[in-house]
Amino acid sequence: MGKKPATYADLEALPENVMGELINGELHVSPRPATPHTVAASRVGAKLVVAFDEGSRGPGGWIILFKPEPHFGEDVLVSELAGWRRERLSRPPRTAALTLAPDWVCEVLSPSTSALDRGLKLPLYARQGVRHVWLMDPEARTLEVFRLEGTRYVLLVTHTGLARVRAEPFEALELDLAYLWGER
Repeated sequence: MGKKPATYADLEALPENVMGELINGELHVSPRPATPHTVAASRVGAKLVVAFDEGSRGPGGWIILFKPEPHFGEDVLVSELAGWRRERLSRPPRTAALTLAPDWVCEVLSPSTSALDRGLKLPLYARQGVRHVWLMDPEARTLEVFRLEGTRYVLLVTHTGLARVRAEPFEALELDLAYLWGER
């Protein structure tokens, strides 16, 4: 007899020192991220919020959220960052969960989450129509930029090292990778 699918109650029962997600009826638990992971997520999020959510140093037009909880049917995910174009989501809902798929997602990879992010979450984002995904790896110092074409993601570019780069869909803003990796 098969194992009973995990539920939202299983997520709620997790201790505070771990993160949980439900994918394909299975509970995936990861440790809290290490500092390089948190630095990269915080810094890229701050830059994007100012330029694209607030619009004070950039074009605006987006809602950018930290650690949102999109629900895709029974699947419950948590990405580092996600963004919705304002014409699709004029303001964030007052609920914990969002059922509207984001237009962009950023996952910051760590040794404990890389296989999950690449193997399970990336195809799930594609099925939900998330147009852009960034995979950031602060240890390897890489930013992979993907665009959804049809039902699959195409890797547009892998930025590496300490360069200044522009990345779709936020190419109006130059990102300093050295800053994102905590090198300055």
